[in-house]
Amino acid sequence: MEKKNYTISIYTENNIGLLSRIAAIFLKRHFNIESITASKSEVNEVMRFIIVVEITEEQVKKIIGQIEKQIEVIRAYYHTDEELIFQETALYKVNSAEFVEDLTIQDFIKETNARIVTVTPKFFVIEKTGKRHEIDNLYDKLKPYGLMQFVRSGKIAVSKNEMPISSILEDFNTININS
Repeated sequence: MEKKNYTISIYTENNIGLLSRIAAIFLKRHFNIESITASKSEVNEVMRFIIVVEITEEQVKKIIGQIEKQIEVIRAYYHTDEELIFQETALYKVNSAEFVEDLTIQDFIKETNARIVTVTPKFFVIEKTGKRHEIDNLYDKLKPYGLMQFVRSGKIAVSKNEMPISSILEDFNTININS
């Protein structure tokens, strides 16, 4: 089977140590996590982890089964990029001296739909939201100008199709309120 990127969405209770146990599932199988994002979900007290890995479909199905064995995990799903609407965000800290000397840098910032979020005498901070290749392209363009720092988020994603998790989460929330 062919390896490709899969995005795994994991809905969980908000418990300490769960992320370590989930990461250990990947570690035990020698799968590298490409990106990971954690946030609250649409239901109170339910967290959502988004993990991106490059593996086969057979492997991702096994991983989902292992993840769902964790007591605090409510449900886990996997998706291909075609099934998702997704973005990443990056911040680029660029040396102001280089930036001011070359006015063309402002043109390609506009062309890439990036925006300048901070200006100081020593540096500029530029923010870009988009697909990974768009963020990488801007990185490549800014690198020669004195890229002082760079950071990117993990993938954030929502599915194009309705996921049955909504009713499961509502039931989970109702059970927790009544407990």
